[in-house]
Amino acid sequence: MADSGKQSTSRLGKGMTLAAWIIALGLLTLFFNNKLDSQRNPNQAVYSRISDAGTPEVILKRNRFGHYVTTGTVNGRSVEFMLDTGASDVAIPAELAQELGLERGAPVQYQTANGVVTAYRTTIDSVSIGPMVIRSVPASINPGMRDMEILLGMSVLRHVEFTQRGDTLILRPNE
Repeated sequence: MADSGKQSTSRLGKGMTLAAWIIALGLLTLFFNNKLDSQRNPNQAVYSRISDAGTPEVILKRNRFGHYVTTGTVNGRSVEFMLDTGASDVAIPAELAQELGLERGAPVQYQTANGVVTAYRTTIDSVSIGPMVIRSVPASINPGMRDMEILLGMSVLRHVEFTQRGDTLILRPNE
């Protein structure tokens, strides 16, 4: 009888040790996922300020890959942007465009680094990064984009003055 009590206690101890390891691995996974995500998008919480001239400014940090990625909104919904001065329009993945309720317009072809792609024209009511809001933005819905990240092209960036200093990009609305 004492033997079965020891076996029961031993099994309980092993079970608790296993549970502790599973919890520790889960917590480490969460920690490192958050760490990697903040390295990919260091601008999840957009930092803005008012300049000496009274103009709103958005300050973005470059990610570890050399890109400027930030959180913003499209038609009031939170999204993730990658600034792309080489893109003429805002490019939205088709799956995300559907979630945002954007309608596909006329097909249009773009020359990209991956070759010619067919996308569909659309218009975004509003795009915002921090306090900056741009309205009636020409954009394209790209069925070939697999990420859920929007390429923020010149149809938005032409409304913004930007200055790069080291790993920091300062955005100001054009007057």
